[in-house]
Amino acid sequence: MAVSPLFLPPILLQRTLDMTIRVTRRWRPRSLFQLVLLAFLVVMLPLGVLMFQAAQALSELSRLADVSARQAVEETRRARTLGILALELERSARQYAVVEQESLLDIYVERLGEYRDLLAEQRELLGEEDDVAVLARQLELLERLPELPRELFEQQLVIFPAFAERTESMRRATNRHIDARIEAIRERAETVQARLWLQTAALVSASLVLMLLFSWLIIRPVRQLERRILGIGSGAPRSAARRVQGPAELVQLDERLDWLASRLEELEAEKQQFLRHMSHELKTPLASVREGAALLADGVAGELSPPQREILELIDASGGELQRLIEQLLDYNLLQHNRQVTPERLDVATVVREVLAKHRLALANKGMAVSSFDGPLEWSLDHTATSRLLDNLISNAIAYGEDGGVLEIRARRRGDRLEVEVANSGEPIAEADRPRLFEAFYQGQARRKGPLKGSGIGLSVAADCARIQQGQLELVEDPRLAVCFRLTLPAGLHASLPLNPELALEASHPARN
Repeated sequence: MAVSPLFLPPILLQRTLDMTIRVTRRWRPRSLFQLVLLAFLVVMLPLGVLMFQAAQALSELSRLADVSARQAVEETRRARTLGILALELERSARQYAVVEQESLLDIYVERLGEYRDLLAEQRELLGEEDDVAVLARQLELLERLPELPRELFEQQLVIFPAFAERTESMRRATNRHIDARIEAIRERAETVQARLWLQTAALVSASLVLMLLFSWLIIRPVRQLERRILGIGSGAPRSAARRVQGPAELVQLDERLDWLASRLEELEAEKQQFLRHMSHELKTPLASVREGAALLADGVAGELSPPQREILELIDASGGELQRLIEQLLDYNLLQHNRQVTPERLDVATVVREVLAKHRLALANKGMAVSSFDGPLEWSLDHTATSRLLDNLISNAIAYGEDGGVLEIRARRRGDRLEVEVANSGEPIAEADRPRLFEAFYQGQARRKGPLKGSGIGLSVAADCARIQQGQLELVEDPRLAVCFRLTLPAGLHASLPLNPELALEASHPARN
């Protein structure tokens, strides 16, 4: 009895994948719960099919083994009974030949009929084997024995040893037939086992593929939300953002992010307007104060005494410092929204000298000795951003450096990169301040030297000026001076460089000025 063949695993895999694709195209889950539930059901489908097929195969094998076992027991019992009947036939025949009792002949005839019936059943098992054919011919002779006279009856008794031997040979043939059938069942079981292993591998692979598919369906909208968040953080326009496609919960979250981006744009616009108005409102009276101080210093209102002139110089210096802080605030705001660069081939030494010229009086009042490289050293950079960066670094050195100290500006090529270092003597930057050194509006433990407190955005502006030029500004160790900032710029600066969203989201670094 044959086992029902198992279908090919590749066919099942292909059908399952096709069904999954059709379902995902035509039916989109309206909620994350539905998507997870569908994923669970579809992933479990191949495993369910595997369990069903395995149960069917095992059930078929079990039924076949049970039937075979029953048949083997029956056939073995029949063969053994035939052997016993053969002996009883011989015994009853020989007893009849001696005593000539009719009852013994009746037993012989009865046993002969039983043997004939059992031999017919056994013949269905063994077919036309030699033993069965010989036994059939011998049985015909034995059936004629009761009709023979006594002398001939005794002569025909010599057939019984051969008859018993053939019966025993048939029993052995029956055992061989049973063994062959058992071996066939064992081979069938091995075939089914191998097929089940192949099917298991295919269906488990299908489940893994489906699991990866649904994982992608779940993760994709999450990644889209992540990109939306990065876009919002980097200030990318909302029109460039792709809408999230997926479960209703994540689509609704995307709508909330869109509302948040719109609200942030409104707040940013309000902030810009506030800064513009504030700077205007501050610069106008400040200009009047500085103009009035200049008129008084020129003697328009009369000759000034030395104490009065000293007070005017203090007012003018404080006004200049306040104006510089306002300009820093405007620079910071401008860098947050205008990240375009205009690269040009410039001599770095010339740019440094231009910036140092602006701070000549402040350096002289501080009594700081300035050491700068001579150049020439040409590099592709943005003049405005680089000047603003150096200006903030030098201002930071003047504000926090020691009186009568040293300011060194160095520059060198290092492969395809340019390194510019601004170092000064004085108090080292505290370890607690270094992790937040370039963060906007952060002021460290060190206090600014002078009548005005710093804004905390000078170094933040400098770091932004480095980033928009694809460079990096960092605090490095110097063997001689306490504080050293290093600017690293790559070769081949591109115009209109967009800000990387990853850079926009990374932690800003704290400022000291």
